[in-house]
Amino acid sequence: MKMSRRSLVIAAGAAGAVRVGESAAAAEAHVPVRTLNGWTLPFRLRNGVKEFHLVAEEVEHQFAAGSKARCWGYNGSTPGPTIEAVEGDRVRILVTNRLREHTTVHWHGILLPSGMDGVGGLNQPHIQPGETFAYEFTLRQNGTHMYHPHADEMTQMAFGMMGLFIIYPQVRETPRVDRDYALLLHNWALHPGTYRPDPSIMTDFDLWTFNSKVFPEIEPIVARTGERVRIRIGNLSMWNHPIHMHGPRFWVTGSDGGRWARALWRPEVTETVSVGQTRDLEFDAVAGDWAFHCHMAHHTMNAMGHDVPNPTGVDQTGVEAEIRKLLPGYMAMGREGMAEHQMHVDMGHHPGPVNTLPMMTGQGPFGNMEMGGMFTVVKVRDDLRRGDYRDPGWYSSPAGTVARRVSENPDFGAPVRRKI
Repeated sequence: MKMSRRSLVIAAGAAGAVRVGESAAAAEAHVPVRTLNGWTLPFRLRNGVKEFHLVAEEVEHQFAAGSKARCWGYNGSTPGPTIEAVEGDRVRILVTNRLREHTTVHWHGILLPSGMDGVGGLNQPHIQPGETFAYEFTLRQNGTHMYHPHADEMTQMAFGMMGLFIIYPQVRETPRVDRDYALLLHNWALHPGTYRPDPSIMTDFDLWTFNSKVFPEIEPIVARTGERVRIRIGNLSMWNHPIHMHGPRFWVTGSDGGRWARALWRPEVTETVSVGQTRDLEFDAVAGDWAFHCHMAHHTMNAMGHDVPNPTGVDQTGVEAEIRKLLPGYMAMGREGMAEHQMHVDMGHHPGPVNTLPMMTGQGPFGNMEMGGMFTVVKVRDDLRRGDYRDPGWYSSPAGTVARRVSENPDFGAPVRRKI
């Protein structure tokens, strides 16, 4: 059986001392985080030090079916594997550089000696191609943290070099979290028809991702009714993102500073996670399918750009025929809005450039969802077993709780209109 680098790393960790040495008390104090579409980096215990090994390298990454790119990441993936440890641990992180240019790793938000902070030229020499450096420090905090290069950042982060670093407290948290999820926000300039992200773009991005995936390939957030759920969010993109959850309101409870004092918690339904920040959102799960997404409308679409014309309300019939003489297969669209885009794509009438995702995609139980980018679904079920993270399918709403059609007449009723 052919194994990928990622499979080999996981297998090697499983055969070795993965999580060996973590005390029973520390293990009981937390629920391991689940990185959407991602994985956790194994460690080996060497003389009381937890040793992790990151490999910076080029990877082939799939954003969703129909769109792949040559990216950079760690250990075969972007984002890189999540590092999990416990406050008080001594950690050693080996970083091997398999890129063709130098790199470093900055441990974003983590308290450590200056020489371990990872800014190339300032805190350390650059890690040259083929070299392995060791970072070693004691964890003196808990919370949601990140790691990324601090060398040629514009290129290396644009290509996907980043990951999460989760530090658990030694004592059990109250209230206890039953399910703990984590995701990184990022943006990509993968121009239509291309296979390599463009690192020179600063505002006009094509793809917006949770853990380097776009909807519908982003895994759902699954829970049992009544469970306490935490979603840890880190932002290493070049935009601030107002993250909105439908259904139950959540509490903003923490950041890279750890879980905040209870008096600082605040209830929200939308929380802006700014560039370079992390935020922890917690809620008590309520049965149903609830949208979870960035509330910037174009961040829940794919292959968007500033140069897309606005044809709303324009009869393009004659123009379409003329353009087809030059561009066979051209299809005018958008006269009555952009929703028709997904319908045409699903029917095979509008294939688009090679290796380029449609703007809208995804099928729900009632039809097209017309989404993309930073969007997933929180799926909560009464009968879900604890510890079961499988997709339970679509929610079956109780009778009388689904919005329904009451008329097909546009002149129905007597609505009040403002007269100007």
